[in-house]
Amino acid sequence: MSEKRKIRCAIYTRKSHEEGLEQEFNSLDAQRGACLNYIQSQRGEGWVAMHDEYDDGGFTGGNTDRPALKRLFKDIEDGLIDVVVVYKIDRLSRSLLDFLNMVRLFDKHDVSFVSVTQQFNTSTPMGKLMINVLMSFAEYEREVTGERIRDKIAASKAKGMWMGGVVPLGYDVKNRKLIVNEQEAALVRHIFARYLVLRSITQLIAELYASGHRTKRCEQRDGKMRGGKKFTLPVLLLMLKNPIYIGQIKHKEARYPGEHPPIIDMETWEKVQAVFKVDFHRRPPMKAIQTPFILKGIIFDCDGRAMTPSMSRKNSTSPYYRYYVSMRAIKEGYAAARVKSLNAEEIEQFVIAQARKMIAAPEVAAKVHRILKANQQVKMPLQEVKWILSRFNGVWNALFPVEQNRLLRLLIVRIEVSPDHVDITYQPNGIAAICQEMAVLQDIKEGKAACA
Repeated sequence: MSEKRKIRCAIYTRKSHEEGLEQEFNSLDAQRGACLNYIQSQRGEGWVAMHDEYDDGGFTGGNTDRPALKRLFKDIEDGLIDVVVVYKIDRLSRSLLDFLNMVRLFDKHDVSFVSVTQQFNTSTPMGKLMINVLMSFAEYEREVTGERIRDKIAASKAKGMWMGGVVPLGYDVKNRKLIVNEQEAALVRHIFARYLVLRSITQLIAELYASGHRTKRCEQRDGKMRGGKKFTLPVLLLMLKNPIYIGQIKHKEARYPGEHPPIIDMETWEKVQAVFKVDFHRRPPMKAIQTPFILKGIIFDCDGRAMTPSMSRKNSTSPYYRYYVSMRAIKEGYAAARVKSLNAEEIEQFVIAQARKMIAAPEVAAKVHRILKANQQVKMPLQEVKWILSRFNGVWNALFPVEQNRLLRLLIVRIEVSPDHVDITYQPNGIAAICQEMAVLQDIKEGKAACA
């Protein structure tokens, strides 16, 4: 007959005030005695009380900042406890949210919880049901509280109140209100004015970078400083579209007169927004591009930043020119990027030419043959592999750009472009997959010819 497994029981006691703790038999002793009696009653189930005492005398149950409780949590995480036993639930916590977080911790480490005077035992089905009921009420309370907070924020913003968050450049906060920082406000006006002249955020980034301008630097609640970084495209976009600079507070799609003074006059603001609208309509939608960017997703600059497709043209009647532009150049300005942009036609033709040379190399055919030979389902002689790979150029020229992009992704892991060279990383398994696809296409073609 096998010995019953021991259930290790930790007793936790707490008293809010230190008064009476100096007595020989105090409240903590009374709680522990009741818990020991309950554990003794479950001795037949293998329950044994641990010798370690988890007593918090003089600590409130309104939070979890208690030394014995923290030690209890650590022992639970270390797998030293099977059951936590308390005199009443409020000894563990008076906060429903804290209590439910504790129960989640217990459940994560497969630990049960027992309140000896309230018949609360999570090792039983009824105890688990009670926990689920409590959690449902807690979730409802969180949702109601969240809704109240959202309503309060909406009402406050409708009155023009600033409701916190990142302090915008040009303002400081005093008594929870925005006041103008004249030195920063001058920079804000300069940024709006230069954008109207340049009509290009990337050029504006380069100017600001060259002039040594940085984003707002401010102290966080934890005492750490944030900001003071180079301007980037997302930062400037948000700034140039932020109605806070014309003295308005935005809430979702609505805007309300703010309590704070404006920095930008309405005429300048409207001109800037008009530039955004005009430039947006001039920019070609990517769906309308007839020639896809076949290197998209596999081409990077030498700093490891992705190079993204871009289009431009001199005027409304001239053709579009395709480019791959470094994300660093877009976000931080062209001066910050070692590789700024590449003519899409030139880099694509170069990569395709290099891929063709690589596939035509005799050692590649041998490597592909070994890979296919290792695959028990594919039986292809070396001469057939060489013949199929020799036909790659003809097959490539017959493919649509979408298929060309797919084959390049099979063939190439990564393209990294430096100012003076291009590194292409190939994957042999991808070449083998292409070889198999070409063999299938050839079989289909021969099958059709035989039926003709």
